Amino acid sequence: MRKVENLGRPAIFTLNPYVPGKPVEEVERELGISGVVKLASNENPLGPSPSALKALEKAIARVNSYPDSNCFYLKKDLAAHLGCREENLIIGNGSDELLKLIAETFLEPGDQVIFARPSFSEYEFVSKIMGANCTAVPVKEDFAHDLETMAKQVGARTKLVFICNPNNPTGTIVTQEELRAFIASTPPDILLVMDEAYYEYVTDPHYPDSLQLVEEDSNVIILRTFSKIYGLAGLRIGYGISRPEIIALINRAREPFNVNLLAQEAARASLKDQNHLKQSREMVVEGRKYLYQAFDRLGLKYVPTQTNFIFVDTFQDSKEIFTALLQEGIIIRTGDIFGYPTYIRVTIGTRRENERFIAALERVLNSRR
Repeated sequence: MRKVENLGRPAIFTLNPYVPGKPVEEVERELGISGVVKLASNENPLGPSPSALKALEKAIARVNSYPDSNCFYLKKDLAAHLGCREENLIIGNGSDELLKLIAETFLEPGDQVIFARPSFSEYEFVSKIMGANCTAVPVKEDFAHDLETMAKQVGARTKLVFICNPNNPTGTIVTQEELRAFIASTPPDILLVMDEAYYEYVTDPHYPDSLQLVEEDSNVIILRTFSKIYGLAGLRIGYGISRPEIIALINRAREPFNVNLLAQEAARASLKDQNHLKQSREMVVEGRKYLYQAFDRLGLKYVPTQTNFIFVDTFQDSKEIFTALLQEGIIIRTGDIFGYPTYIRVTIGTRRENERFIAALERVLNSRR
């Protein structure tokens, strides 16, 4: 009998499976504690919009039926919300699925894919699984994308360029001027994927209006999500925006019924609740200020962020800090997985959660000094 290892495609053995942040339930079960605070996965601690919860209650009796495979009504609402056409939209089982669909649609073995490092690990994952060659360009000293170097890496086999804006895990942005300069310096036939999962949190006026690129018929795909500020991470729903010809190609690779009925209804209701969006954004802006002051007081280095998380240098082994904070009932993300072993990534929580995190972090740091 042939060994199972010999059955797998060679590309499979190049992959490092994604390791998600620890769930609250797992930590409480393992440590025998309760009241654990999770600040590891950039979720909205306010939860979903009350309107979304009502929509879920109303829709739950219909789960015996298959969902609308085309997400007709959600696309209609999204198009009105964004000011684009419904043909510009594709809905996915989270933007993670859309990343995989993009790779399946456009990449062939030997194609080149370019992205920053550190950045979202799924870019490399979906590219390698299709047999593409990955070029990871280190971020600059200020942790921003080095677009000039990325442009210089573009070659004859370059197919996709991923730009995470704002970037995960650094929280930095690519500005309108930088993005336009990058596009002007690269061939028009490459596909530019703008991952804007955190764009609703951005307050910097220099953040680009990427929808203009779609209107200009550029080869750009914008990815956004309902997982972050809308608080629907557990329902898995995201969307892509591009010119209709690109969307039509990606739809060829999409499975039918890929977005469940409850997710569609919750997303539609969330779009209409701008007050929940405003409250969520204000909570993060206030949380940034509080955490910046606390980190300054503790003598820690951090990257100013345009997201709902902060990348912080503890000047110590982040895995040991992680373990010690777990004992305090706080879950954060270690920086070693991003190539920065002394950094941690912490989600901005409610005021109470932020205060509890800082108190726990201070105890941990003091005990180690």
